[in-house]
Amino acid sequence: MFELDLRSRKPIYEQLVDKLKQLIINDVLKQDEQLPSVRTLAQQLSINPNTIQKAYRELETQGYIYSVKGKGSFVSQMVAENNEQQIKEAKEQLKKQIAEALFIGLTVNDLKEILEEIIGGEPSDTSAKRE
Repeated sequence: MFELDLRSRKPIYEQLVDKLKQLIINDVLKQDEQLPSVRTLAQQLSINPNTIQKAYRELETQGYIYSVKGKGSFVSQMVAENNEQQIKEAKEQLKKQIAEALFIGLTVNDLKEILEEIIGGEPSDTSAKRE
C-alpha cells in the first residue's frame, strides 16, 4: 500500500498518518472502506501495533476515519464543513514553509512544479533532487 522511511527524523506514526491522509484525499481509499486491521498492518510494515493504533487514533481525531467497535476502522465521509480555523492554520503553515523554501534556495518555478505534482497526483521527485 505504501512505504515508510524508518530512517527519517519524522516519527513513524506521523508518516503513517500522512500517507493514509494522502490515500483518502486522493480517493484511493473510498468512503466507508475498511482500513487494514492494526495487527495486519503492523505485520505488513514490520512495526509495533501501538504505532498503528496511535496513527489510527490521530486520523480519527482529525475526522478522516471512524471506528466501529469489533469491526475495525473505516474511511469517513469527506464533507466540506465550516472549517475556517483549519483553513487559516493551513495557510499560515504554508506561508512559513514557502518562506523557508525560498530562503534555502528553491525558486518560484520549483514551488510551482511541486504544486502541479501534488494537484496532478504524480509522485514527487523534486524533494529527492534536493536531498
